[in-house]
Amino acid sequence: MTDHTKAEQDLAILKSTVSTISTLVAQLQNSGPVDPNIEKTSNVNALDLAHDTASLIKAHSTKLSLLIINKPFTATAITTVLRELISGPLPGLASAVEICNAAKYTQAMSAEMQWRVKKVFVELGTLIEAIPLDGQILSEHEKNGTGNSKGKGSLASTGVVWDACDGVMQLKKLGIAGLVIKKAEEYRDLLKDALEELQEWGAEEPDEDEEDEASGDEDDELSAQDAVDNIFGSQRHISLEDPEKIRPRLESSQKRLRLVILMYAAVIKRRFKTLPALPHPDLPPELKEQSKEYPGIVSTLDAVLDSMKQLPDITDEMASAFYELDAKEIDKRMDECFFKGFATAELLLKDWEGQKDEFTTWVCLPLPQEGERLTI
Repeated sequence: MTDHTKAEQDLAILKSTVSTISTLVAQLQNSGPVDPNIEKTSNVNALDLAHDTASLIKAHSTKLSLLIINKPFTATAITTVLRELISGPLPGLASAVEICNAAKYTQAMSAEMQWRVKKVFVELGTLIEAIPLDGQILSEHEKNGTGNSKGKGSLASTGVVWDACDGVMQLKKLGIAGLVIKKAEEYRDLLKDALEELQEWGAEEPDEDEEDEASGDEDDELSAQDAVDNIFGSQRHISLEDPEKIRPRLESSQKRLRLVILMYAAVIKRRFKTLPALPHPDLPPELKEQSKEYPGIVSTLDAVLDSMKQLPDITDEMASAFYELDAKEIDKRMDECFFKGFATAELLLKDWEGQKDEFTTWVCLPLPQEGERLTI
């Protein structure tokens, strides 16, 4: 066999392998969400498996990146890297997603794993598309994404694959507790932003046009500027007369919102940071019988995070009611926000061993009076 003939065969094998891995990656990208009701009995830790397979994908993408930009172009070497990906890391990473079901790892971790892993598959697919099938290494333009070349260039694509793999690998270090804390802090920060916006809005003084409108001196027909303001949701402000008692409602809602924000901090400190190692082995049958009424740690975490996620939306609706000076809607959303916040805390009334502690006492304390401070 001549060198020329062998080179052609090697290139043909490479083309076939590229087609195979492209099809596989596309299937993995488009796979549906994991069924949360399916209980996996695998003893493999999904976070460990995801970390290890993502690490291998990162290493293989580095090899691939170097092979397609450095002479001599070696089709067999590229084929070897692709086959190794097909035989191990890619199906392994997909398995990690399957194992990481919500029943054992929480809905938050299951969804986060799916999202980060899909990003790996998408970005790896882009890098695979950059593999030259003409027997020549990539040009400088194709490598750097300059000139008339399509896409961002192979080097940039490689970097994005690395970032995506790092994101999956970080889940092992973060763990379920770390992810739950991260989500809770994000939701808490949204409440802090809403509180700050309400404070700034409450500090603004109504302009003369708004005062005229409140006193009924303005013409019935809207000016052009009024129409534009209405279209773009121009905010109204509390009038000096304040016939609907918006100002007292604003002060009350701010106090309540601070309490809800404090609740987030207390839950993070007293519950999420004291979580036992998860996932943990299933309870023996005799203990399952004794704890039928207890929803379990994973179910409790899912319920708490879902409630925490709803609170910023309720707060946004409350803020909109203030901007519209709608007293009835303000009262409704203020009560909804406050009761939802402390219903969330009541889900965690006892610690993870079912015992009462400082947090239990804190949740059960009467609301502070004017000038009092509630600490955790």
